[in-house]
Amino acid sequence: MRLCALALAMLCVATAAKAETGYDLWLRYTPVEAAYKSQYGVSALVTGASSPALDAARAELNRGLSGMLGAAPVPAANVTVDGALVIGTPASSSIVAGLNLPLKGLGGEGYLIRNVTITGRKGTVIAANSDVGVLYGAFAYLRLIQSRQPITDVMSAPRTRIRILNHWDNLDGSVERGYAGASIFNWHTLPEYVSPRYIDYARANASIGINGMTPNNVNARAESLSPAYIEKAAALAGALRPYGIRLYLSVRWSAPVEISKLKTADPLDPAVKQWWQAKAAEIYKAIPDFGGFLVKANSEGEPGPQDYHRTHADGANMIADVLKPYGGVVMWRAFVYANDPKLDRATAAYKEFVPLDGQFRDNVVVQVKNGPIDFMPREPFSPLFAAMPRTSLMLELQITKEYLGQQTHLVYLGPLFEETLRADTYAHGPGSTIARITDGSLDNHAISGVAGVANIGNDMDWSGSIFNQANWYVFGRMAWDTEISARTVAEEWARQTFTADPAFVTPTVDMMMASREAVVDYMTPLGLHHIMTNGNHMGPAPWDEKGPRDDWKAVYYHRAAADGVGVDRVASGHAAQYKSPLKERFSRAATTPEEYLLWFHRLPWDYRTKSGRTLWDEMVAHYRRGVDSVARMQAGWAAQKPYVDAERFSQVVSFLAIQHREAIWWRDACLAYFAQFSGQPFPPGYAPKYPLETYKAMPMFASPPP
Repeated sequence: MRLCALALAMLCVATAAKAETGYDLWLRYTPVEAAYKSQYGVSALVTGASSPALDAARAELNRGLSGMLGAAPVPAANVTVDGALVIGTPASSSIVAGLNLPLKGLGGEGYLIRNVTITGRKGTVIAANSDVGVLYGAFAYLRLIQSRQPITDVMSAPRTRIRILNHWDNLDGSVERGYAGASIFNWHTLPEYVSPRYIDYARANASIGINGMTPNNVNARAESLSPAYIEKAAALAGALRPYGIRLYLSVRWSAPVEISKLKTADPLDPAVKQWWQAKAAEIYKAIPDFGGFLVKANSEGEPGPQDYHRTHADGANMIADVLKPYGGVVMWRAFVYANDPKLDRATAAYKEFVPLDGQFRDNVVVQVKNGPIDFMPREPFSPLFAAMPRTSLMLELQITKEYLGQQTHLVYLGPLFEETLRADTYAHGPGSTIARITDGSLDNHAISGVAGVANIGNDMDWSGSIFNQANWYVFGRMAWDTEISARTVAEEWARQTFTADPAFVTPTVDMMMASREAVVDYMTPLGLHHIMTNGNHMGPAPWDEKGPRDDWKAVYYHRAAADGVGVDRVASGHAAQYKSPLKERFSRAATTPEEYLLWFHRLPWDYRTKSGRTLWDEMVAHYRRGVDSVARMQAGWAAQKPYVDAERFSQVVSFLAIQHREAIWWRDACLAYFAQFSGQPFPPGYAPKYPLETYKAMPMFASPPP
């Protein structure tokens, strides 16, 4: 039923297979080649006590092993034959308890996979301190088989405590910044009908270590906290619970006023705190393992404590005190900026939050976007990460590609995530990486986490395209292990999603690893940023100067004129928000990495770059390189046809054609625009085909005129 293209390694012949929809994601469990069956064969599945998570692990192992090996293992109470697979905790399995395994350092979610000898029989054990740890281990075991990796000793524990998907889904089924159809959460049919798709969603998340989710938009509606919706949320939480996934809710600050007609939402008003206390009691009665609240306050018009002349800390702490008795957490977003034309938007969050460092309760974690603007194809890390050592911080990444081609452009985000996590903030000298801040180890914070803005919708393939699934996958794997490499994860994903044949995996992973740099080149090279169309953020619009506020206009972010281009963020104070030696490095154009050149500096068009080319010629070269990279991706994917089923192969071919067309659109529209200021000629053969006014008039998604 779920067969896909498999490389028959023994015969060195690649075969096409039945078409796939992509619904199974990376959990396809297609048959392994005959040469591997003896290596992975399992004679019996030995389990101990039952629990929802252990039952889920047992069901997944049966599903995976039957799909890959042709038959489910025989259930057994003891090890009586070679090849048995034992799963459990010391509390649930006497066999695991008797093995005296080194589980202490694995914490509450880690797992161990080990080849062992039990009563003279050779077998394998998946063990953990908790039932959900066993579930994570089961998925890791199946991942090894799908990837054709040997079953050797594996010990793994998550580096971060909260690994959460933030769905920007609305109660009416629409999805803000969603490019994969409507929401998978049907609030109309809850609580009576719990869709089987919720279980598949939970399985996919558990397989990559995600342990939390918010089903509703950060631009939350007050009715999300009404009794009817709490009952619906409880039914959803029940479906997720066996897979170790806790439900959190995004909340609207003004909910007490909107739902219960209080006169105020002032966090220091006793009646407001009483309202939140009663609401928390109501939620925890319905959802005993409820995780807590995600809050977007005083940001982009959303209400918040500043409406009452209170601080973010005042607001966060009031809710934190309410949640504390239940073990709940407040995730307070730091995505705030004022409509002040004198204030560089890149400096805003730093200026608002750094004075509050040390004032937040210990169950508050401030959620910081990877960069200081807004999920750009590339931007330097937010200086907040190095400036709040007395506050728990969690990293917010965007999985849905709001600014990176949305549904159709093939952009693997692993390199972007890796670039962020490995960035050295110098908060406490060299080695103060965002990974260490995110996992809490740098400043010894008990709460740590990574949040990802989900790219999931009700399209059959979940993410709008097959390669968008890789971004969901890499988010989970990197949230679990902040040190894992983007290439390693891409290889895992490609082997599980398509085939383990190296002839497919190597070129496909090469293409994935180059894809993010390609989109930077054809959209926003050399530190350009936020020059997308206002509102939908799709397509080039560096000319855009319409909008209700300056920092929603593209011209605010590049300031091109005859004398140069770029933003002087030394003068704005943004460069000085970084720790030494970064602030000194970013303060001089000669020492600023060229990928951030126009982010930090306004430079003349004839400025000489490291290549020896003028800034103008370097910009042309990057735009040209981006388009050429997509053409190479097209050619590379065409060569993979023998390894991929026709349905998924054709989808990628079609989307790459769209991406190539739109990359040309980006290149030519941007160069036509900037050329009017540079006063310099195009290199031979690289002038845009049409005048600037033609590109300005092009509607979104339209093909260029003939």
